[in-house]
Amino acid sequence: MMTKEETEKFKQELKERGYKLTPQRRAILNVIIENEGRHLSPEEIYEFVKKECPEIGLATVYRTVQLLEKMGVLYRMNFDDGVSRYELVKNTADHQHHHLVCLKCGSIEEVEDDLLEVLEDKIAQKYDFFIKNHDVKFYGFCKKCRK
Repeated sequence: MMTKEETEKFKQELKERGYKLTPQRRAILNVIIENEGRHLSPEEIYEFVKKECPEIGLATVYRTVQLLEKMGVLYRMNFDDGVSRYELVKNTADHQHHHLVCLKCGSIEEVEDDLLEVLEDKIAQKYDFFIKNHDVKFYGFCKKCRK
């Protein structure tokens, strides 16, 4: 669940942009927070949130995740399977973490270490390019599927 402080901050940010923190938006955000690291699709978010808000529609979930992405609260990921998944943006100063994607079962594991800083510095210098972020996905087979 969102802390009172996080809720107030988010409420204020929504208000400044002309939106309200409706019970549906709060429930959607809580589901995303409670499932941090699970890379949920809008349909998966909907399945969780309708338990708390049975009247909610899938279109509301789609609109809300798009709004949260636009506000920089969520980051949309594509793992080349035709499904958009979302995760919380933890710190805008940091790069997104990397992911390991199993080609057999579709599991997604986060790699927290940013091992590409040296490579990124070399690329930035060589091409005189200011790099704001990078996105890396490794495709292969997880431990379970290799057995």
